[in-house]
Amino acid sequence: MEREQKGILIVISGFSGAGKGTIVRELLKKYDNYALSVSMTTREPRPGEREGVEYFFTDRKHFEETIRSNGLIEYAPYCGNYYGTPRAYVEEQMEMGKNVILEIEIQGALKIKDKFPESLLIFLTPPSAGELKRRLEGRGTESREQIEKRLVRAAEESEGVEAYDYIVINDKMEECVEELHGLVEAARRAPVRRREFIQEIRNELKGFAQESAEP
Repeated sequence: MEREQKGILIVISGFSGAGKGTIVRELLKKYDNYALSVSMTTREPRPGEREGVEYFFTDRKHFEETIRSNGLIEYAPYCGNYYGTPRAYVEEQMEMGKNVILEIEIQGALKIKDKFPESLLIFLTPPSAGELKRRLEGRGTESREQIEKRLVRAAEESEGVEAYDYIVINDKMEECVEELHGLVEAARRAPVRRREFIQEIRNELKGFAQESAEP
């Protein structure tokens, strides 16, 4: 009987307003073989935030020691604090068969692909730029200036979409979740992500061949 396959690393990126957070939450709710990567940060916890749930909270000294010991998959400074993805947590979840989701921006995604060529990169987008603008305006949480900055940023990010493995259009949430899940399941079956299984079969076949060649 085949042993349980390791999970794969999934990077989900998309324009601000594309609905990444909603889609990821629905995916985690509907299927039990996903885990959302928990970031490590040096900032102070906000009211209601829990250790190991929203973030792993630490101090600058420990964070920098973790960088030096290659304990982070990726990291970046932001507004005076560090944020990064702990390697141990991601690898532990993948060994348990979980597909680990990293919800990060495009520059971080390309770094992940460089370090982990077998990772799966998915870019989430609304069906049109007009719909993206409508969603940003509809949130009612940002000023006109902030919305314009997000649209300028989206224009810049659109130049790197070809580096992703798949693009998924978030028009109807349920359909988007199903499409994303289908892509992950197909990616898990790609030979490049089944090396151990292929090697086991290869070794057994070589054994059969040797047996049949013996007098």
